[in-house]
Amino acid sequence: MRHIIKNRSKVIIIVSVIVAFTLGFSVADSDYFFKVNKSIDVFGRVFKEITFNYVDEIDPEVFMNTGIEGMLKSLDPYTNFISASEVSDVDLITTGRYGGIGITISMRDGMIVITSLMEGYTAQKQGLRIGDKIIEVDGKSLLNVKLEDVRHLTRGEPGTEVRVKVQREGEQKPLDFVLIREEIKLKNISYSNLIQNEIALIKLDRFTRTAGDEFRLAVKELRLKGEIKGIILDLRDNPGGLLDAAVNITSKFVPKGSLVVSTRGRKVGSEQKYFSVEEPILHEIPVAVLINKNSASASEIVAGAIQDLDRGIIVGSRTFGKGLVQNVVPLPYNNQLKLTTAKYYTPSGRCIQEIDYIHKDKDGLFTITPDSLKKNFFTTNGRKVQELGGIHPDTTLLEPEPSLLYLKLMQKAMFFKFATHYVSTHSELPEDFSANGDLCTQFKNYVRENKFTYEDQVETKVEEVRNLAEKSNYGKEIIDGIQALKLKIATHKENAFEENQKELVRQLRQEIYSRYKGEQGRIEASYMDDNQVQVAVGIIRNNNLYKKILNIQ
Repeated sequence: MRHIIKNRSKVIIIVSVIVAFTLGFSVADSDYFFKVNKSIDVFGRVFKEITFNYVDEIDPEVFMNTGIEGMLKSLDPYTNFISASEVSDVDLITTGRYGGIGITISMRDGMIVITSLMEGYTAQKQGLRIGDKIIEVDGKSLLNVKLEDVRHLTRGEPGTEVRVKVQREGEQKPLDFVLIREEIKLKNISYSNLIQNEIALIKLDRFTRTAGDEFRLAVKELRLKGEIKGIILDLRDNPGGLLDAAVNITSKFVPKGSLVVSTRGRKVGSEQKYFSVEEPILHEIPVAVLINKNSASASEIVAGAIQDLDRGIIVGSRTFGKGLVQNVVPLPYNNQLKLTTAKYYTPSGRCIQEIDYIHKDKDGLFTITPDSLKKNFFTTNGRKVQELGGIHPDTTLLEPEPSLLYLKLMQKAMFFKFATHYVSTHSELPEDFSANGDLCTQFKNYVRENKFTYEDQVETKVEEVRNLAEKSNYGKEIIDGIQALKLKIATHKENAFEENQKELVRQLRQEIYSRYKGEQGRIEASYMDDNQVQVAVGIIRNNNLYKKILNIQ
């Protein structure tokens, strides 16, 4: 009898295994699904017990969102729950379109201030200005209103009316504007021009669905101005966007049929490869791509492909290091889940994701693979490149670290405020305008009049030492010595405007140009003394150096 029972148990086990494989998953998968279902049951029971029986009444939706956020915090920062009210923001990222009046706003000194205007839209056409302080929208005061709430007030269905009241420097009374909302189309390309008569410079700010079309049109327009003998693609500060858009942009440079990027999830057979499916419009023209620490995601796909395929040189500093792919999953009640489903790999096979968000060290910090453990990969021409940690440039050219004075002035929005003041006293940009030492002196006087002050760390520490010395009854000689050091520090700060004149003037020029020439003017001003652009131009023009960097035989 025991023998029969034993055999029966074996049969049951064998049948269970066969059924598991027949359904398409293994015993290990079955255990995993059991854990999933078990956890859902426990979570649901805990949720019900608390929402029905907790001592105080709880909003079930808020409580559920808190639980979801808690779970997602254990994953990467790009996996997010998107509530129904936030879905429009996702649409904006993918389509680059929304209904609005064409302004960018920020909070300055407790006021809602217009920081940029989109050319050709109602706000710019009706005469709103950068620096205007919005005090009312449709009769509603904006005092103590959150920035996001103001965006919801100004955005809406195209064709609808919105009334805006602003305070403007130089005007005694508030100004009223009646604006009509329009469909705003965010441009992927904020600047394109021929520099030094033969080098195309294109600044790409994002990757929405229309990025490839915009790029093709920009190249076409530049060719009407003259022959293009080289191109600089500026991806600095570009946070990325759609993977398909990145493939589309890369296809404008590389041979048709080239592998641009591949993605792989955790499941076997999940790999997808993306190839260039069109003939390049910039065939064999020297290419330089500008990158920095804020170039991420789709920007890194483009830079990585151009580098791995030896299609151009990469200039600047190491990129952000985001090699994760997200898909948007629809959820009940118009909610969505942005879920990381794969990692992407450049044509050479390397993944450039820097941070391992799942594994943490003993201090609870996310792990980063040291350089000594990173694998080497090779470009088409045999150049060595490394995995993990972003895209490293072929020519490293770090952006200068900003001075403390510059940072403090930016924190207090003094450049912005001075430009607003300048426009209030100059209806047009003077023909003899020059961003030089005289402008810096005007700026220095302006910030003094506005009671601008700041403390640096050295000054703070010296004051702490002086207080400690007094409490410890140090002699007068030591106290006087510390006081003399404080005076020297004050003199150093007084001279900081002159010592950092070039840096300050550069920012002033950008702010002032933006008031008269819009965002195009700001960008144009930033390129006037851009060292990375000049280095890229020099390499493109030096054919021998260009080929040497790319190991072209």
